Amino acid sequence: MNTAVLGWRRARRLAPVARGLAPDRPAALIAVVCLWLATVGNVALWHGLFERSLLRGVGGGILVAGLAVGIAGLMAFLSSFLAWRWTLKPVLVLWLLVSAGCTHFMLSYGMVMDPTMLVNVLQTDPHEAADLMSGRLLLNLLLLGVLPAVWVVRRPVSYGRWTGRLKGNLQTAVLSLVITVAALFGCFQPLASTARDHHEVRYLVNPLNVVYALGKVAFSAPARARGLEPVGEDAALAAPFAPAHPPLLGLVLGETARAGNFGVNGYARDTTPRLAREDIVSFRNVWSCGTSTAVSVPCMFSRLGREAFLDREQDEEGLLDVLQRAGYGVLWLDNQSGCKGVCDRVPNASTCAAGECLDAALLEGLDARLAALPAERRARGVVLVLHQMGSHGPAYHRRSSPETKRFMPECTQNELQSCTRAELVNAYDNSIAYTDHLLGATIDWLKQKEAHWRPAMLYVSDHGESLGENNLYLHGLPYAVAPDLQKRVPWITWVSPGFAHDTGLGVGCLRARADERLSHDHYFHSVLGLMGVGTSVYDAARDVFAPCRAGAKAAQASAIS
Repeated sequence: MNTAVLGWRRARRLAPVARGLAPDRPAALIAVVCLWLATVGNVALWHGLFERSLLRGVGGGILVAGLAVGIAGLMAFLSSFLAWRWTLKPVLVLWLLVSAGCTHFMLSYGMVMDPTMLVNVLQTDPHEAADLMSGRLLLNLLLLGVLPAVWVVRRPVSYGRWTGRLKGNLQTAVLSLVITVAALFGCFQPLASTARDHHEVRYLVNPLNVVYALGKVAFSAPARARGLEPVGEDAALAAPFAPAHPPLLGLVLGETARAGNFGVNGYARDTTPRLAREDIVSFRNVWSCGTSTAVSVPCMFSRLGREAFLDREQDEEGLLDVLQRAGYGVLWLDNQSGCKGVCDRVPNASTCAAGECLDAALLEGLDARLAALPAERRARGVVLVLHQMGSHGPAYHRRSSPETKRFMPECTQNELQSCTRAELVNAYDNSIAYTDHLLGATIDWLKQKEAHWRPAMLYVSDHGESLGENNLYLHGLPYAVAPDLQKRVPWITWVSPGFAHDTGLGVGCLRARADERLSHDHYFHSVLGLMGVGTSVYDAARDVFAPCRAGAKAAQASAIS
């Protein structure tokens, strides 16, 4: 080999020594970083255990010690397989940065990093990400991630020959695994009790929570990539609507709306004065399929229902596919970060291509959009889906216009903890008041079509929201441990007199059922029933409106026979 090259390599190896830095072995660098991750990087875990009163006495000390050593050992075990010259430092830097980011969001908003939250992160658009930016986030990333990462990058490491490196990596892996098993065995009793009674804690173990979530998402991807299963291939129109007056249904898909903050649902504040003037029906006991848009939207547009949807092995077509197959014109308008796949096979458009718009943009040019649908489909009827920005946080103050703000002063910060409770609720309630304004405007637009259509509107939110209750903010907690505030959603129905007449729908009957427990499981079948779509995948037992339609029992009996 060229002597100049040998000299350059020797000089590079000796440079750290000249600066007074003796090269580390890879195992030593791994140990330091993993101990940092297991202790400082898991502040959210220790805080979560403390809040659950699990750090008391000797048992609490044993639990902390065992978990810290076990986490460090398992992280070292994973890192040992990548302890090569070109991979070790990038991997350790990635651990540190991911850990710092997770720590911030878990401490600031009470979030946990489970597979669903990871999907939310991967689907977050730049506007949503910008809403989460704050000085505290940058400070946490700097102190917990960037500075340790700089230390790692600058630290000299002696890798040796590849054969020796392979042997060293295997030794590190075995030793790390032994330490992990010994540590977890040593704290088995308090750990088993914690896992049994507080299983959500496992999503606070940082950054192993991200590793687990990534693995779970990646494992499910091949099964979901086999293509869509067709649904409702026998769909046909059996609607009672006259040809001169086809149905026009507006499906307003809400975002992050809590049922309890709607004035029409009995909230102490008058957040819905516009809806209160309309002949609406508000179901007050409705539960979401998930606590995030990524889960709830595909689930509510699915025929399966929550449990079957979450356990599915293959994705299926949804409600919009069946409506379109039946012959209706279907159009999805989006003021959000996408439709999560449910509108991919129907006409769809974003109402705010550049920047961020208030939801009133959904109604702009709606007549022209309606007229642009195929004439033969318009003649049968149209379903318009308006996907709101709604009350998406943490920038609630940006979800309402100045003239609709009813409650002041409001929180104008992304760091919600820095606002008073009253300011935070004011900002959120203003966003609900703006949704009320949008729904009122939508009903007004639909009323203008009554001469030629039979209009109706359904408004349902995808999930709820936490506003600091029990130190929880935003949404996205695992469903089993999420508070009801993240799962209870509004469902509001308005039908024109003509629509009610043609379908035989009794509004008084619906009001009498306003407190029955319903869920997103009813949405798919209720829309099909409302629009008179006949198909074998329709389930009358999940149709909210079926018991209140004239002749519904006779129709069901006929279908069974």
